[in-house]
Amino acid sequence: MCDVSDARAVREWVEDTGDPSRPTMVALHVAGVIQVGPMSAVTPETYGEALDIMAKGPAHLVLAALPAMREQGFGRIGIISSIGGVVPVPHLVPYTAAKFAAAGLGQSLYAELSGTGVTVTTVLPPVMRLGSHLHAQFSGDRAKEYAWFGPGASLPIIALDGRTAARRIVHGVLAGKPVLGLSPLTHVAMRVHGVAPASTTRLLGLVGRLLPSNEATAPPLAGRDVRRRHPNRVVRMLTMAGDAMARRTNERHRAVTDPEG
Repeated sequence: MCDVSDARAVREWVEDTGDPSRPTMVALHVAGVIQVGPMSAVTPETYGEALDIMAKGPAHLVLAALPAMREQGFGRIGIISSIGGVVPVPHLVPYTAAKFAAAGLGQSLYAELSGTGVTVTTVLPPVMRLGSHLHAQFSGDRAKEYAWFGPGASLPIIALDGRTAARRIVHGVLAGKPVLGLSPLTHVAMRVHGVAPASTTRLLGLVGRLLPSNEATAPPLAGRDVRRRHPNRVVRMLTMAGDAMARRTNERHRAVTDPEG
């Protein structure tokens, strides 16, 4: 493991894990953070963290892994962006900005590397059921923000099962696909926004009006701690599938810092 926001650490990690007799064939960037809340609650630090991990992180991996891949004439790079990397999502501004950057990086690199034997796959999943609702950072009206994001990241109808997503990602990256949408929702969003970006942005603006509005400046709090402080039986029921996946992926019991004790 290494800090993907640190270019030197990523380069050293790639060098340390490499094997001269078996050169690196596949590199995949999956690291990410989610900050949920209105832009009024975003700080330079939280915004910078999102960019460091999800925009600079993929670039650091590419810079470290690409030279050897080009030399050997073959390689597969996967960059996990998001549906939020092609469609603007209110109350997820740092996340969306970073994922847009990751999507641009992946697609431009695919075009630049054409004919070299190295491909870069930009993965655009919908919300995935992985247990992220417990570790996402919530600001503004934290209880209300958790009330919409938690079920959205958990319900089978909306969120894609993490195991299904993993299989599709592996197959798509190994196949060298330029862009990989993992669900019908992603494909529809990409096409509609591609044809009518102004209309979809206006529509999402109406959605944004329905989301909690709060000027509070309390520090962000992890979803796990928000739920503990503001128990809600209905929300708890709607996030049961997400909780189950968190147990499978060892996310549920990971240590989380509560800045307010």
